[in-house]
Amino acid sequence: MTIYLHDIPLQDAQKRFYEALDKFKLRGFLNTEILELNENLVGRVLARPIWAKISSPHYHASAMDGFAIKSVDIQNASPTRPILLRIDEQAIYVDTGDPIPDWANCVMPIENTEAINTNDEIVSNKRNPYAIRVRNSLTPWSHIRPMGEDIVATELVLPANRLLIPVDLGAIAACGQTHVEVVKKPVVSILPTGTELVRVGDEIKRGDIIEYNSIVLAAQISSWGGDAIRFPITKDNFEDLCTQVLFAAERSDLILINAGSSAGSEDFSSKVIEKLGELYVHGVAVRPGHPVILGMIFTENGKKVPIIGVPGYPVSAALTGEIFVKPLIHEWIGKNDQDQETIEAELTRKITSPAGDDDYVRVVTAKVGERILAAPLSRGAGVITSMVRSDGYAIVPRGIQGKEAGDKITVILNKNKSVIDETLLVIGSHDLTLDLLAEHLSLRGKRLVSANVGSLGGLISLNREEAHFSGSHLFDPTNATFNKSYVEKYVKNFNAVIIPWVYREQGLIIQKGNPKKITSLEDLKRSDVRYINRQRGAGTRILLDYYLDKMGIDISLIHGYEEEEFTHLNVAAAIKSLRADTGLGITAAARALDLDFVPLFKERYDLIVPEKIYESEIFKPVLLAMNDDEFRSRVQSLDGYDVSCMGTELIQ
Repeated sequence: MTIYLHDIPLQDAQKRFYEALDKFKLRGFLNTEILELNENLVGRVLARPIWAKISSPHYHASAMDGFAIKSVDIQNASPTRPILLRIDEQAIYVDTGDPIPDWANCVMPIENTEAINTNDEIVSNKRNPYAIRVRNSLTPWSHIRPMGEDIVATELVLPANRLLIPVDLGAIAACGQTHVEVVKKPVVSILPTGTELVRVGDEIKRGDIIEYNSIVLAAQISSWGGDAIRFPITKDNFEDLCTQVLFAAERSDLILINAGSSAGSEDFSSKVIEKLGELYVHGVAVRPGHPVILGMIFTENGKKVPIIGVPGYPVSAALTGEIFVKPLIHEWIGKNDQDQETIEAELTRKITSPAGDDDYVRVVTAKVGERILAAPLSRGAGVITSMVRSDGYAIVPRGIQGKEAGDKITVILNKNKSVIDETLLVIGSHDLTLDLLAEHLSLRGKRLVSANVGSLGGLISLNREEAHFSGSHLFDPTNATFNKSYVEKYVKNFNAVIIPWVYREQGLIIQKGNPKKITSLEDLKRSDVRYINRQRGAGTRILLDYYLDKMGIDISLIHGYEEEEFTHLNVAAAIKSLRADTGLGITAAARALDLDFVPLFKERYDLIVPEKIYESEIFKPVLLAMNDDEFRSRVQSLDGYDVSCMGTELIQ
């Protein structure tokens, strides 16, 4: 049966795949191996229980430095009626851990004895005197570790299916075992495919894609308990792919073939699987993800090896690993899946989801007041930084077309919840200084995360108490000021403090060498100039619209006015990639991508902070940063920035 890019629900895809695994007896432990006891066994799963060969301790041992004696010999000792014991005849010195003579049944601590010479005088050599004098009695077995106190020979020390931790290795050694039978790590082969792929470190040219999915997948596999084999890049050639898949099948328990899972003319993965085995699924209704392939490879010697076609987009690839590879590896190594920590959070903005897909939405989270908030990150399947920045993800089930701002969602965390409680969340206009601030705070054990929604969107979120503070550069043309009138209009639920942060230069970012000879906003009317805009509500967009109106420039004449990006760097990237000729932004964004810049305006970028946040402990690191000479110097070094206003006055 040919199944060609027909999306099916995730649960149905998993059912088909696991039915095939059951059919070919590929469920549960795959195999075991016997390994010598060493520190590398931590994290492995016991295949067989550990039984004690010997007791621990395997003899009666002294629990401290002192003298082995009979308790009956000192039963009448007291401070006023001491008893003298002759060394070798009635007492023998023992160190902690030494065996106790058969005739002794207790140990008198050395500090509770007086060393005596032949003249009945106290001497300093307590370890080898002629005799000892004691002034207290002891009950039998005082200060002795009896044989088997910890482990008794033949008893169960560790059960099968236990995930080994460091102290387990000590118990195994203590009971006399030298080798351990553990579940064998499954071997997973990763085959990156694509004519456009180049290795990390190779020189790249236009159209090349750096191949790093195999690195991410291999790291995931290692963290989940498997061993990964990264194959070299295979170009888009059907016969070569068949050869590589068969070669991998002989050496591995699972194959991941990365890319080539869509419906393009050079997407061969499904055809390879159909030729070499059975294809069960081609297309799963998850986002990001979709063109996932599930199948089985049959080798000439009768081996059956499951194969997963992993989408090429980085986020889709990593998510496919989470959904399909992780649970399979955990089952094979006998590791009980521990439920990941989850939290209930409120969405800071609306998200839309495709009705037919399970939608995996990456978010950053923070605790603001008593509420835990989740701000959605970029949704693109190729935006791997959304995974780097995220604190976890929420799943919007198929059949639901999104969530509204303020809706409760369950976030599956990828980090400890305690980190979330100490996180500062800034929502508003993007600025490069926030990245520097995040780095500065990180080096001091603090954490700052941001969501870029524009200045106006930031103030609206702030008014709903969905962030600790906001970044804004909204220009008021009526009085030529920044931010104050907008804060008064949009932030009404509490008193807010405006902290002047930086002056920065705004102007036209242009291609290197300025091939279109762009010098002013007047050039945006030209038919040969393509513009890239900022989103509605962004301070840069408001500034542009003000000057366009002032200059009498009709926006309908600007080619690309409706095309939007959410950050200065994204505007610069659009120009660098020749998608546009120019866009309004800041000097530093142009310099970051080696573009040219036409300065036009100077603006002030402020931090808007609720008064109660401003006075709280969680905001103190920001206040310290803006008075830190090193931090101020780093900001000042950015092209087009001026820190002379940073924290110099507060506006309320």
